[in-house]
Amino acid sequence: MEYLPLIIQLLSGAAGGNLSGKLMPKFSMGTLGNSLLGILGGGIGGQLLGSLGMATSGGMDLMGIIGSIAGGGVGGGVLMAIIGLIRSLLTNKS
Repeated sequence: MEYLPLIIQLLSGAAGGNLSGKLMPKFSMGTLGNSLLGILGGGIGGQLLGSLGMATSGGMDLMGIIGSIAGGGVGGGVLMAIIGLIRSLLTNKS
């Protein structure tokens, strides 16, 4: 089993989570929180795209690398934004 696509997804997820935190400071969880949520979202997003056939999950050709980066980055950013939104809504009710 090749682990490089997963590593790429996790790293791009961390980058996506931090980019989302910079673009939406109201939902940011700080650098560490954004990174951790991004890593989790990157792994989930990359695996989802791979299972849906939208990314080549095993290949390390150019399209496989781009798919891993895109799936990880988008997944990381989306998960960070969702958790940040939920946290923001819960803290504003108190």
